[in-house]
Amino acid sequence: MQYIAAASPALVRFTSIALPRTSPVLFARVSTRFQFQSPNKPQLSFLRKMETFWSGRGDNKSLIRLLQDRVITSKTVADVMEKIDRGIFIPPGNPPYVDSPMPIGYNATISAPHMHALCLELLEAHLQPGMAALDIGSGTGYLTACFAFMVGQEGYAVGVEHIPELVQQAIQNVKRTSVAYLLESGYLSFQVADGRHGWPEKAPYDAIHVGAAASQIPEALIQQLKPGGRMVIPVGNFYQDLQVIDKHTDGTLKQWSKTSVSYVPLTSKNEQLGS
Repeated sequence: MQYIAAASPALVRFTSIALPRTSPVLFARVSTRFQFQSPNKPQLSFLRKMETFWSGRGDNKSLIRLLQDRVITSKTVADVMEKIDRGIFIPPGNPPYVDSPMPIGYNATISAPHMHALCLELLEAHLQPGMAALDIGSGTGYLTACFAFMVGQEGYAVGVEHIPELVQQAIQNVKRTSVAYLLESGYLSFQVADGRHGWPEKAPYDAIHVGAAASQIPEALIQQLKPGGRMVIPVGNFYQDLQVIDKHTDGTLKQWSKTSVSYVPLTSKNEQLGS
């Protein structure tokens, strides 16, 4: 068996299957021999990297380089994702450098690296030094740490998570990264709370990211979004879209869909734990 990646926006045609591009990275498991219509060395080189990547034998730098080949267009985002090692935030027993969501316990997951890259690029202009960022459903802390790295000590980043054990994991994880000093100085914090209500104590925010799918956009998050700011949130139940909400300086909103996605639901702690 081999795992092959289809690159956007073109179709990569195999002997018996054509895979359209529907997400930043699409993986297909194929048991037959494959053949590109126009073979060339760069494509074969990518497949060799892909073999190492999917097997889990790579490292964080190799993961980011692979994503730069097919997903990441921003040098800033690539630098941030290289400096904040994803492996620190993945529980033991799971391959940290595979482009796939990973379980982190408590019926929660950490998103796939390509989704982190996409959300960081969508929010990059709103994560400049001195700005404020809110990460809802912060899990083990990876994306919140990326936000903190980008806004620096002139700004602040807040992660909100309703599972206390995950908040403690996030704090311990961040202590092993280059943004540990921001945690110690209070420019980065993690809060135990229901993310549907945001974190009004530090509002308003230039950037809001939601890491779970809402059936509808929580009004509290819209209120906590700063005029001129941007929110990225998956919306939907069975069918979900990654929605981008821009708040203009006059308070009006512009909402548009970036891509189809699949996230765990944004819900209460009891519903998430099935209790």
